[in-house]
Amino acid sequence: MALDGEWRVERVGGLLPPLVGVTKRIDGDHGETRLGPLPGAPFDVVGLELRYKAPFFGVVDVLEPAADGYVGHAKVFGREVGTFRMRPLHAP
Repeated sequence: MALDGEWRVERVGGLLPPLVGVTKRIDGDHGETRLGPLPGAPFDVVGLELRYKAPFFGVVDVLEPAADGYVGHAKVFGREVGTFRMRPLHAP
């Protein structure tokens, strides 16, 4: 499954807050995580890792393919702080 597109993000566990209204938009080697209409937190896509830019340096989402999208592991300086699920925002 390609990462390009818009994704709905849902909290699974850990220290992550409820992710109501959180989406990720990915286009090739870059993207952003948005909360509703607010400006997004930019990241670079490296394989199945989303590496956040300043001011979120050190935050990396590591993705694993799942049947309906991806399962993500949110890490801060290498330590996992939570898990989430990414599903396509617009189903085909």
